[in-house]
Amino acid sequence: MLGCNTQPQTSTKVSIGKETFQLELALDMQSRTAGLMHRTEIPSDGGMLFVFPDAIARSFWMKNCLLPIDLLFLDSRGTITALHEMPIEPDKSPEENDLEYERRLKHYWSGAPARFAIELKSGSIQRLQLKINDHIDLDTAYLRSIAR
Repeated sequence: MLGCNTQPQTSTKVSIGKETFQLELALDMQSRTAGLMHRTEIPSDGGMLFVFPDAIARSFWMKNCLLPIDLLFLDSRGTITALHEMPIEPDKSPEENDLEYERRLKHYWSGAPARFAIELKSGSIQRLQLKINDHIDLDTAYLRSIAR
């Protein structure tokens, strides 16, 4: 059928502070789990928007991340519940098994039930002067409808 697009978007523009970002969408378990792992670059106007099917307390870690990342957790309305500047973690050593590696990684918590998370290039939180309770305008209804 012409004009019918059943594929969800793979990225979306989001205004954060006074800047516009083109954020990759992480809509399912596989893309949310991979996040920005193994990336060697994050554009200054790029990043990732994680969309979850529910709002619960969440945590992220820096497993297999090659770059420092700024993390914003958002509630169901797009209000920031937590901000984190996440440094690179040391690589898994040859002496460590996967479980030992994962146990030593720091967890960064949402502070409240989070429906969304945004990962940005390191330094973005400071540059944008973001604070807890700031609002980020998202099309929350559409995003909730495409999360799996």
